[in-house]
This record gives sequence, C-alpha cells and structure tokens, in this order.
Amino acid sequence: MQYFPNLIFALALITGFGFFGLNIRKLYRNINFGKDVDRKDRKSERLKNMMMIALGQSKMVKRPLSGFLHIIVYVGFVIINIEVLEIIIDGLFGTHRVFLGVLSTELYGFLIGTFEVLAALVFIAVVLFWLRRNVSNIKRFLSKEMNGWPKKDGNNILYFEMVLMTLFLVMNATDVPFQQAGIGNPISQFFVPFFNSFSEASIHLIERSAWWVHILGILVFLNYLFYSKHLHILLAFPNTYFANLNPKGQFNNLESVTAEVKLMMDPDADPYAVPTEEEYASVPDKFGASDVGDLNWVQLLNAYTCTECGRCTSSCPANLTGKELSPRKIMMDTRDRLEEVGKNIDANNGTFVDDGKQLLNDYITPEELWACTSCNACVEECPVNIDPLSIIMDMRRYLVMEESAAPQELNMMMTNIENNGAPWQYNQQDRLNWVNE
Repeated sequence: MQYFPNLIFALALITGFGFFGLNIRKLYRNINFGKDVDRKDRKSERLKNMMMIALGQSKMVKRPLSGFLHIIVYVGFVIINIEVLEIIIDGLFGTHRVFLGVLSTELYGFLIGTFEVLAALVFIAVVLFWLRRNVSNIKRFLSKEMNGWPKKDGNNILYFEMVLMTLFLVMNATDVPFQQAGIGNPISQFFVPFFNSFSEASIHLIERSAWWVHILGILVFLNYLFYSKHLHILLAFPNTYFANLNPKGQFNNLESVTAEVKLMMDPDADPYAVPTEEEYASVPDKFGASDVGDLNWVQLLNAYTCTECGRCTSSCPANLTGKELSPRKIMMDTRDRLEEVGKNIDANNGTFVDDGKQLLNDYITPEELWACTSCNACVEECPVNIDPLSIIMDMRRYLVMEESAAPQELNMMMTNIENNGAPWQYNQQDRLNWVNE
C-alpha cells in the first residue's frame, strides 16, 4: 500500500502519454494523406523562419495588444511546465519537491517565484482573452464559422489555463513546509490566509488534491490538443519550417501542362507522335484539387495548424466587402473534411472507402473560391505562415481544367485570348487602332 499512489501515478502517466502518442500517430497519417511536395531546400532560411515566427512570435506582435497577451500566455505556460518535471519525479518515486534537495535554496526559490509570477500573469492574460472573445464583440470572433464548437473550444482552453494556474498557486499555498521556508512564494503567500481556519490534515488534503488534479489536468490538456485548434502549440514549429519560401504571388506550374505547351510551340515536334511512358506518367490523375487527397501534405499540415484567430479573414478584401469568402473557413473546412476522411479510414481497417463527399461543394463552395482576389493578404497576416490561397488556387484549377466551370467573365476572357490573342473581344487586325487616337 505504501507504493500504491506511485503505481496509480505511473499508470496515469503511461495512459496519458500513450493516448497522446496514438493521436499523434493518427495525425501524422492524416497529414500524409496529402500528395508529396519537396520542402527540404533552403534549410537555414527555414530554420530562421521557425525560430523567428514560431518561437519568437514575431508576427503575433503586429497586433500589439493580442500579441503581447499571447506572448505572456505562451512564455508563462511553457516555463511553468518545467515544474511538471519535478512533479513527475515526485509522483514516480514518492519524493516531495525533489529539486529543493538538488538545487540551492536560493535558486529553487527564484525558479518557483518566477513560476508563480508568470502563473498570475497568465491568469490575468487569459481572463482578458476571455473578455475579448465573449464580451468585446470583436468582429473576427463573430463570424458564422465561429459558432458552435469553435467558440466552445476557444473558451474551453481558456478555462483549462485558468484552472491549471489556480491549482499551481493553491498547491504552493497549502504546502505548509514550503510556505514556512519563506522561499519562492511571492504570489501564493496571499492565498495562505484563506486556509488559516482549516486543520492541518485538511490543508494537507487540499495540497495533495491540488497536486493530483494539476498533473492530471495537464495530461488531459495534452490529449485535448488533438481535438482542438490549440494543436498549433505543437504544429506551429513544423508549419513555419516547411512553409512556402517562394515570393508571394508565385504559383506552381503543372509539369504536364508546361510540357504540352512546349510541345505546341516546338516547330520540330511531331504532332502525331505517340507519348512515351514517362510522358504518360507525368500526367496527373486530376488537375487541381477537389478533395483533401488532392492537396499536398503541407497544405494539410496548414489546416491542422490553423489557430482560428481570424486575422486572415479580418484582412481579406473580399470578406470585408461582404463576399462569402473567409480564408479562416477555408482552413477549418479543410481540417474538418480531413478529420472525416481519417474517421472513414479508421472505420474501414485502414482503407478509405468513397463516401460520396468531397471538399469542393460539400464544404467549400465555388462562390467562395471565385470571390478571392489572390492578393495574399491572408498569407501575409497569418501568425504561423498558413497559406489559404494555395488551397483556393488548386481548387480553382480543378474547376477550370476538370469541370470547365469558371465564371462567364473568365471564360469569355480565355476565349478571347485563344481567338484574338488578347483579353478583349476584337479582331487581331484591329489591335493597333488605339494609336489613331
């Protein structure tokens, strides 16, 4: 019975991390459902992006208030969780504040004191975030795609953080020997008077309860991430590393189409030649994208990394003028469809069975796609380098090249270019008439 709490703790730890590992494996599989794309070039530039944007939060501070609050929560939550290492050691081996015996009293006091100050700042920042989301009526949090689960999910994380920070401070405040030592408790000491009327046994019970709920809460929080937009806590790093480094506005060409154009422009080419096996192999099964399996794995990683902050949508000129397009919704829809595909694979022994649905039309409408001006504002604004425009353009490419379903104005322009060599509807012989004026 002496080691029963340690065994329970070890079992909770194994269960928590084991379930997290299974979810990460499923996440990796879903992302790799996308087509391959090479993002192994320019490694030093990619590493710099990751350090500046994911770690350094350089794009977050473009909006100072929310950026500053986010940095407090980010730094505080990461540093405070160093304390988790001590909790794990104490839980497994039955010790109590094991680092106090390893580090000097001054250093340990400094560390715990820093953790407490950060915990208080995180709590305040989280409350302000909650007010911004639920009271301030900020437009980007009121869009229709934020109704239901997205709004609930955003609040759930805030509640999680409030509870975890409170438990950490209560745990310190009710640790009588720690309080009596007078080290590292600049915040928790103010909680002590609330427990003065309790017996010693009750205070010890509260301390142990706060300790257990705190660590179990962290394990629950860890596994909740897989079902939450806050998965970006983990995925922001690979997402910024593998982001597209080409100039904004530079789109990729389809090799098969490029080869066909070169063949048409080659005066020495034989128009009746039978294509080789290599030429056949270069032709894709589908031009563009109509479902998540047609997108590349970086685009699917983008979808899982989306923070749903709405900065992209709030800067989108199409959205601002009342169009249906919301770049945030594009990413959320892509992730929702990918999750649906993942569940389909799970239900069918690792094989995807056609469910009669696709990303185009069932989730994203052509109206949304054609509203995009391709200005790249959404790409520029995203704090973790997500690229909604690439998905929009791939789906547009499908509509044009597979379904000939472009808007009438665009079809007329392309017909004019084909027939007249210009977007306008007049004869080639009249092209230079403008000089007469």
